Amino acid sequence: MPELFPPLLSLCFLNEYVGKGKIQEANRIGSNLLTLGLIIFLLLATILFLFAQFFLSLIAPGFSQEQIQLMASLMRIILFGEIFFILGSFLAAVLQSYNHFFIPGIAAAFYNLGVIFGIVVFSPTVGIFAPAYGVIFGAFVFVLIQLPMVKKVGFSFIPSLRFRTSGVLEVLRLMWPRTLSIAVFQVGTLATVTLISFLSSPGRNYVIFDYAQTLAFAPIVLFGQTIAQAAFPVLSRQRERIEEFKQVFITSFNQMLYLVLPVSILLLVLRIPIVRLAYGASQFDWQATVLTGKTLAFFSISIFAQALIYLVSRGFYALHDTKTPLIIGTITTGLMIVLGALFIIFYKFGVETLAIAYSIGSILNLLFLFLILDKRVGGFHRREFLFSQGKIFLATIFTGFALYIPIKLLDQLVFDTTRTVNLILLTGISSFAGLSLYLFLTWLFDVKEAKTFILMFKKIGDWREILGKSEEVIDGTRLKP
Repeated sequence: MPELFPPLLSLCFLNEYVGKGKIQEANRIGSNLLTLGLIIFLLLATILFLFAQFFLSLIAPGFSQEQIQLMASLMRIILFGEIFFILGSFLAAVLQSYNHFFIPGIAAAFYNLGVIFGIVVFSPTVGIFAPAYGVIFGAFVFVLIQLPMVKKVGFSFIPSLRFRTSGVLEVLRLMWPRTLSIAVFQVGTLATVTLISFLSSPGRNYVIFDYAQTLAFAPIVLFGQTIAQAAFPVLSRQRERIEEFKQVFITSFNQMLYLVLPVSILLLVLRIPIVRLAYGASQFDWQATVLTGKTLAFFSISIFAQALIYLVSRGFYALHDTKTPLIIGTITTGLMIVLGALFIIFYKFGVETLAIAYSIGSILNLLFLFLILDKRVGGFHRREFLFSQGKIFLATIFTGFALYIPIKLLDQLVFDTTRTVNLILLTGISSFAGLSLYLFLTWLFDVKEAKTFILMFKKIGDWREILGKSEEVIDGTRLKP
């Protein structure tokens, strides 16, 4: 439910209402959608709260009764966090309608950081319940960060359930494919829990899988969701001008890939120190740390795909096609479940192979969606597109070596990484070396995105301009030397 708000509010063209100065009408449409969303969520949440153990027994038959009770308690706590997350997602959609994308992106990143913060801070006192309280804390921060800007743009919430208006009816018409897409994603999540229940020590394996996925999802939220949401209203305005549509899409695609790939290789190479720093050596024994790192590594392979799916899906949404992402997502989710079942039930592999299945499904999802969109718009400029991607991938490969060599040399010869301070220094030095080389190589290879972001960083001193002109990074044409 929370994930519906940004695309739905954009699909009902709130940005067009705002652009035409119809602020009251935009506020009324947004208020209607928020009221409807909260009512539906509260009904579903009440059912889940009351019958949590029953549903979990069906989903995770391999868990013991004590583990089912623990999971039910965790679920009930997380439901309270989801209320804040719905509000935060709604506020993000409102700000995006006013062409403010920086604050929602930062707020989304702080949500994930809040979850990790909760795990680290609350673990000594509440133990296994720390991630659940981290969700509440992260969701609260998600809302809090956005409130000043929402107040500044003049949005006012007026509870209402009047749906017989063109904007709301358009949302409801386009809503069911997107709703089913979210449902399919949740089915995949539930299937993962079911498969984990067939492993020995399912509770331990679930925590490992969840922690690794949380780390992998952070750059997806920070770069994937943020750029995709910022690009969406621009793509919507260009849907009748296909050449401009393709230019905006490719610019956003390259910008996202430019930011996501170095983070992906960083998580892949530095997986063990990152896991230890994020969750603490005292909480994880060495075997659990290695397994979490291995699972994170397999997730990191598809971070680029998971991030880009947000953009490609919104390309379809901008063309008023919500069915294609649903169909492709259903097929690839089914494939992911089948692969996961083969790995876990048939071959008796470990929990890390679920991350492999997830990555394969994500990459195929992106590939199919992109090929269909490519055909829909009459073909992207392939030579220029592939040449730019090739340079970014090449720079990423060299970055991997620049990360790997310092971490190996310093770990064995200089730092005693049993101490947290030394672990931070080791990770920081390796990260700085790798990312510096990436920036240099992309500049040397004449990657346009490198110059764009260097120019943007030069303007960072004027933070009011950065917050106010958030389309500059998306269209790639407004930043001039």
